[in-house]
Amino acid sequence: MLKLAVVAHKDDNVATTVKDLSKGENVLVDIFGTEKNITLKEDIPFGHKFAIKDIKKGEEIFKYGEEIGQATQDIEEGEYVHVHNVVSERGRGDLEVDAK
Repeated sequence: MLKLAVVAHKDDNVATTVKDLSKGENVLVDIFGTEKNITLKEDIPFGHKFAIKDIKKGEEIFKYGEEIGQATQDIEEGEYVHVHNVVSERGRGDLEVDAK
């Protein structure tokens, strides 16, 4: 099986591409022993993410088993997951708790 995307943790709801992928392309993803065929709804650049299941607005985005952000809109399986539909929870001073 040619791996075009990687799911690194059982809790992930996105896969990361290992090459540029095109809209309409069918990608076979191994999700910890379960193979799933996903049709891409958009072009996905190398190293970027796409949803491996539907994600509702407000749900956490998980990559490498870590929460990396929150969906700002509903994201369908096969859609590009990036800054246009995710707000990052990392490196944001406005989300830090004042330790004083």
